[in-house]
Amino acid sequence: MNQASMMRLEYTFIHEQLCEFTVSEAGRKLAEQHLPSVHLRQIETWQLETAEADALLRAGSSVPLSSMEGIGAFLALLGKGRIYDERELGALSAWLAAIGQMKRYMAAKRESAPLLAGYAASMRDCPELKEEIDRCIRGGWLLDNASAELSRIRRSAQVAEDRVRRKLDAALVKYRSSLQESIVSRRGERYVIPVRRDQRKLVPGTVWDESSSGQTLFIEPADVADLQAELSMWKQEEERERTRILSVLSALAEEHGAQLAVNLEAMALFDFILARGKLARSYDGIRPKLIADPLIALRGGRHPQLGAKAVPIHAELGAAWDQLYITGPNTGGKTLALKTLGLFALMTQAGLFLPAEEGTVFGMFEDVLADVGDGQSIQQSLSTFSSHLTILKEVLASANRRTLVLLDELAAGTDPGEGIALSIAVLEELGARGAKLAVTTHFNEIKAYASRTPRCMNARMAFDAETLQPLYRLEPGEAGDSYALSIAKRYGLPESVLRRAAELKGLSPNTIPINMALKPRQDSGEALGTGGTDGQGAGRPALIDEHSSTLPDRTANSKANQPKKQQSGGAAKFAVGDCVWIHPLKRTGIVYREADSRGEVIVQVKKEKKAFNRKRLSLYISRDSLYPGEDYDMDIVFESKQDRKARHLMSRKHVEGLAIQKPGEDGGAERS
Repeated sequence: MNQASMMRLEYTFIHEQLCEFTVSEAGRKLAEQHLPSVHLRQIETWQLETAEADALLRAGSSVPLSSMEGIGAFLALLGKGRIYDERELGALSAWLAAIGQMKRYMAAKRESAPLLAGYAASMRDCPELKEEIDRCIRGGWLLDNASAELSRIRRSAQVAEDRVRRKLDAALVKYRSSLQESIVSRRGERYVIPVRRDQRKLVPGTVWDESSSGQTLFIEPADVADLQAELSMWKQEEERERTRILSVLSALAEEHGAQLAVNLEAMALFDFILARGKLARSYDGIRPKLIADPLIALRGGRHPQLGAKAVPIHAELGAAWDQLYITGPNTGGKTLALKTLGLFALMTQAGLFLPAEEGTVFGMFEDVLADVGDGQSIQQSLSTFSSHLTILKEVLASANRRTLVLLDELAAGTDPGEGIALSIAVLEELGARGAKLAVTTHFNEIKAYASRTPRCMNARMAFDAETLQPLYRLEPGEAGDSYALSIAKRYGLPESVLRRAAELKGLSPNTIPINMALKPRQDSGEALGTGGTDGQGAGRPALIDEHSSTLPDRTANSKANQPKKQQSGGAAKFAVGDCVWIHPLKRTGIVYREADSRGEVIVQVKKEKKAFNRKRLSLYISRDSLYPGEDYDMDIVFESKQDRKARHLMSRKHVEGLAIQKPGEDGGAERS
């Protein structure tokens, strides 16, 4: 998987959370090294492991994981002649106890977690090693019964120490008048008494230390020296026997080195798998259905960074369409939708559960390539546009039908005309390769490209136009508006600026101020002033510049969806029964009456007849594709139920005052 794209999609956030749920150093190391796979069987195994871990945790039982503190370093020194001390060997015994406990626990969970139970079966609790350590060591102390020789030496040392203490007690009485105080202390391995400096000659013996003021000397009395030499000899004997016993135990641990290494790997794996289960529970994740084909069917996906406050989104890619064009206002959640799709694909292929609803399906992608964010870099001298180009070069170098491509704000950062043309060329190339693509855009030309291209689907982020609040729902089937002026009003831009912007937006090409008119492109066969169309044909007023001309349709999916050719210098002509897109209403209607001398066309919209100037209409589907034959009775389409009843009644007899009035007669059509 592309590491840079994983960072752009913030996979590191979920990866760091996974690492935090581990309890051992070895388990954390496995989590840190874990990356999404491209092999279906490996991913299926990971997902099954996570499912079993999730089931164990949901059952409420406490899994006996071991933190394995110090065990990794212990095993790393095996075979190097190291003699371990009592603390290290005691920790090994405690870890072997945890191994045995885990084996028994998993054996009891064989029915609910058969895969994990199989992993536990490979562990060895090494009972003979543990029993020998426990016989010799307890609480970090080497026991007397570790060997008969050690027991004998310690008894003898105890007798010698008692004799030394009795002799010192007698010395305290004997030299009482010369002492600073009547106490016995130690300097190293020697027992001493505190003697005033001016009384030094009255207490024969060896000076081992003095106080910071120099007024007190710590002297080992001469009549205790021989006894203390004997005690030191026994202490040395004890240390030699201790070393011998620890070396035997260390050698025994080395004999079990292979089994201990397997135990370490298995316990670290359990720690890592259970961390995935804990992560799934932290956001109430579900196990996605896996398939081999590169496909996404997301149901109720919630970005894990937003938690419970996230609005669930539904999205599909790779089944009915290969390219999804996400449109809508700024702050509406378009980029978040892109990141959710990419992050969920990575999480699925890393064996992680998804914060989504049951029925979510993810297929296998060989790579996930994302261009999210502006990518500007002062150090690398990258502008927004050059950053996009750098990423697009990487995308085009490797994208295929098993690649998920996520592109945020196509054509951003450069001249819109050239940017749109370049973007559509890239989209065509990716479409030809069959890559699975999700893209966000504000440009109507790109929305129009999606509406007329096979295997492409427009979708919008829902927006409440009354409250000017984004709803964060992804709604496929129709392109969305940017609501730039409405949002600008919400953020408090001056009313005069907003009114002027609204005027400019609604101006026709012939009334645009001179300082706003740019030289139109001469290579377009379309009439100037029609502007681009949105994802379902919705247009935006053109400002006669080089990037508002309609791009040529090279991949229209049907003859019916192709624009009707215009006469030289004139607007499109519409026949009765044509389905047209009404730009002011942003919806379709059926032509009821062709254009009159003023260019006004009567269109039926929701059973109402309305008049529009033909410049405000675009052909959506021709009559030939909608109705069978030229002699089809269009009254079935246009007449209301009441009119049909009236016509039937009038055909039978004369009814006083009964008449059928058609739009256009006495101003019957509403004008827009």
